[in-house]
Amino acid sequence: MPTTLLSLGLKQFFGCFLVVILMSFKMYSQVTPTPSQEEISIPEIEKTYLHIDRSYYNIGESLWYKAYSVYAYNNLLFDKSNILYVELISPDSKILARNKTRLEEGLGHGDFKLTDSVGVKPGVYQIRAYTNWSRNFDKEFVFKKEIEIMDVFDRDASKTNKEYKAERKKIKNKTIEKPKYTFNTQFFPEGGSLIENIISIVAFKAVDNNGLPIVVKGKIFDSDENLVALTESVHDGMGKFQLKPTEGKAYYAKFMTLNGDEIEVPLPKVNKQGYLLSVKAKNGKHIVTIKTNQETLAMYPDAPITVIGATRAITYFEGTQSLNSTTLSFEVPETDFPEGISQITLYDANARPQSERLLYIEKNNDVKVEIATDKKVYKTKEKVIVTISSKTSSGEAVPASFSLSSTDMNGVSETKNYGTNISSYFFMESDIRGKVYNPGYYFDRSNSKRLDYLDLLLLTQGWRDFLWKKMPEINDSLAYKVEKGITISGKVKQLFGNKEKPDSNVTLALFNKGKVNILNNVTDTIGRFKFENLVFMGEASMMLNTQNEKGKNRGMLLLDSLYLPPMVVDFKRDSIIYTSENMVVKENIYEKHIMFGVAAENILDEVEIIAKKKNGPASLYGNADNTYVIDEKTQHFSDIFQLIQFSIPGVTAIGGVIGFNRYGARPAYILIDGVEWDQNDLMGIHTDDVAKIEAFKGPSAAIFGTRGGNGVIIIYTKEGVINKDPKPVFHSITQKIEGLHNARVFYSPEDIENPFFEMDNRRAIRNTLYWNPYVHPNENGTVEVTYSNSEVNTTVKVIIEGITATGIPVVKHAYYTIEE
Repeated sequence: MPTTLLSLGLKQFFGCFLVVILMSFKMYSQVTPTPSQEEISIPEIEKTYLHIDRSYYNIGESLWYKAYSVYAYNNLLFDKSNILYVELISPDSKILARNKTRLEEGLGHGDFKLTDSVGVKPGVYQIRAYTNWSRNFDKEFVFKKEIEIMDVFDRDASKTNKEYKAERKKIKNKTIEKPKYTFNTQFFPEGGSLIENIISIVAFKAVDNNGLPIVVKGKIFDSDENLVALTESVHDGMGKFQLKPTEGKAYYAKFMTLNGDEIEVPLPKVNKQGYLLSVKAKNGKHIVTIKTNQETLAMYPDAPITVIGATRAITYFEGTQSLNSTTLSFEVPETDFPEGISQITLYDANARPQSERLLYIEKNNDVKVEIATDKKVYKTKEKVIVTISSKTSSGEAVPASFSLSSTDMNGVSETKNYGTNISSYFFMESDIRGKVYNPGYYFDRSNSKRLDYLDLLLLTQGWRDFLWKKMPEINDSLAYKVEKGITISGKVKQLFGNKEKPDSNVTLALFNKGKVNILNNVTDTIGRFKFENLVFMGEASMMLNTQNEKGKNRGMLLLDSLYLPPMVVDFKRDSIIYTSENMVVKENIYEKHIMFGVAAENILDEVEIIAKKKNGPASLYGNADNTYVIDEKTQHFSDIFQLIQFSIPGVTAIGGVIGFNRYGARPAYILIDGVEWDQNDLMGIHTDDVAKIEAFKGPSAAIFGTRGGNGVIIIYTKEGVINKDPKPVFHSITQKIEGLHNARVFYSPEDIENPFFEMDNRRAIRNTLYWNPYVHPNENGTVEVTYSNSEVNTTVKVIIEGITATGIPVVKHAYYTIEE
């Protein structure tokens, strides 16, 4: 019997819970003992979801996201990794931007600027998120979501606005001529296979050449051309039919679409022997039936079979029983299972998987989350108050973390929200393979058939055929480590040869946002050093130096890569699939820009406006004691020594040696563009090439260690131009490095108390009216947020997504209108 990860709430299989015996015999169970809680060992796998403010963007806008990282087995917020890689991937499979998002207690947030400066063009893009630790596991633990980026000004100049609207109307009313297309249909026998003389359910899924579901009708024939079944798709291209394969027969289907396209598809091959699992929902309960045929019983009389029930790889029941009848049914003990997709697997006497069936177990959680706006109709620029309530049915507060997005619907008439959300992702999408069409449908409790259709989805996209598979090999080696912060590591070796230098002192100085962090390390027996769990936001200047035990600059520093390369990209999208929705959105955004006089060349101004101060090149080492920036007013000097004496007080240059008077004019430590220089080589520096000079002396020079004992002078050249190559410096490294993503704060006009405050035109037509990644209910279970409306008459969608402290994902919507 295969080893299980966990056995919780173990029941006597076919014993302690209801067993429906279809044949008149008694069964007994051989059950694996339940391990104690202390013995349970579950791989600490993370699962990540991103709430993104919307799905459509215009070039020049910003995308905002909130990250939720949970323990894959129970959806509790998981403080495992502290770095989440969030990537923007272009239609041609290039990673255009990569944010190293900081996670704290499983939560994080960030943004992307969707500008042409990073290579953004119109098209369908993918947002991908994963941790370094999650790379050890299946790629299904990588979050992926598609967004569309459009250029609303990319219009055919020969067409008038009236012609564009007519084209939009045709698409919306579906009167545009439909092109001929091929389609594909796949069959999925329940339990994995078709077996002779066993009545089976066969599910199917029909999609067009874009992978979108289509409506079909079909007829099933045997190899003698006899019609044996009729079927049709009942939901998103999926349907099912019943079939009892007979000996020596093969089967095929003929399907037809609504526009007359036909296809003939063979059904899977029929096996002579085997076992099948079948599931039926009855009175809110799941009844599992084990099926086989007489040929199998004759070949393996009284053969022991094992059934294991698991959710997200945790086993909740397991039992072994000799099978001597063709059918046997039992009820799944749902009270022992958590909510989500459960997996029932049947193993034969040799512990080989023979059949599997997925089913969804729904729980009635005592969590009532509500979202409401103080009005249903607002004026332009008026203040909006959104109230969120998170309580139990008895009114007790339910702690939770939510993110809130308020967006202009741009003419789309949306009555249902069937896209991916945090509930559909954590409960379903992340546990089955392939893209699910309209995943939110299955979690809208107003849909009376949603659980029936969800079961149909599990029959198709959750289908497995084990007969040709081998048992997976267990691999204990995990190549990717948990990241709690940034690691700067490397080794020190002798200058000549490859011999490592143990017991060398390594000093790290990080200059970030005006602060300096100095750390020390000693190389180990193979010359390696490591500074772990560093946390700094944005760009920083790094200075590494190594000295021997006598304090002399000796050895060569070899630095490791700061970050591992990204995962291989498997996304490619050739073109946009034009629908009535994206055409309407594009036209509405275009009209808003024209109405408010926002031209294409002005869009990028909304992203960020920076007024540059003339302060020369950015400092590599923080705040200097003295700084002098060379500009057009600086007088001309014949050599670099005169320029330094003029720009830095208390410095003399006697006999070609630059030094501070306070240190007796002893030679100062010289750096040019971050590289150490010998003073004898300074005569080769032209004064016209110098952009800025800095001086560190006294306590501030301590960041340079013993080298700064006589003070430090740093010269920055114009665009790094120097007239003489410096002598190679092997014991020191100075360079810019990128830390964690420095997330921006969403802009919201401040004067929301005044309904007549003036907005600039770009923000007056903004498509995301408000974004807040951290909305947390108070001790009473409520929270309010406020923001101001745009100046556009429109319908606004307000959505919150989040997760409770007990691991229950939540998604809620509200709508209101803005009128002049």
